[in-house]
Amino acid sequence: MTTWTTRPETPADIPAIHAIVAAAFPTADEAHLVDALRTDPDAWIDGLSMLAVDPDGTPTGHALLTRCHIDGEPALALAPCAVRPTAQRTGAGSAAIRAVLAAARTRDQENLVVVLGHADYYPRFGFTRASGLGVQAPIEVPDEALMALNLDPARPTPTGTIRWAAAFGI
Repeated sequence: MTTWTTRPETPADIPAIHAIVAAAFPTADEAHLVDALRTDPDAWIDGLSMLAVDPDGTPTGHALLTRCHIDGEPALALAPCAVRPTAQRTGAGSAAIRAVLAAARTRDQENLVVVLGHADYYPRFGFTRASGLGVQAPIEVPDEALMALNLDPARPTPTGTIRWAAAFGI
């Protein structure tokens, strides 16, 4: 098992991130989504685009949190998350996700993270069904696929309908 180091992206990492995300998905749509989110000042939050790098410093995994809103209250959306195909199932994605969630906790601003993804994967990070927290998508999605994570259970979290950044097209 590789020991992954994590760090926030730098401007020099942008081409590597694009390559990681493009390689991890069937089309380059998600890579273009990251590029579009990076140019949206209402969605992009510096320090919440996190890389897992291998021992020689090569970016291998990526996780991104951007601002969304839930009935007008700020929240965070986790997407996309990607790992180079040759390094999938090595912990790189988990390392990047844990690091970006830890970075979000230090901000002490938004208190809820939503993700639309695999119901078997995201619970390991503490995500549960969003419906159980009073959060729903503006489109029809399987209940088990829309998940949310309260970053600080002692603080209130928004409830209502998610409004993702415009780049998501939802």
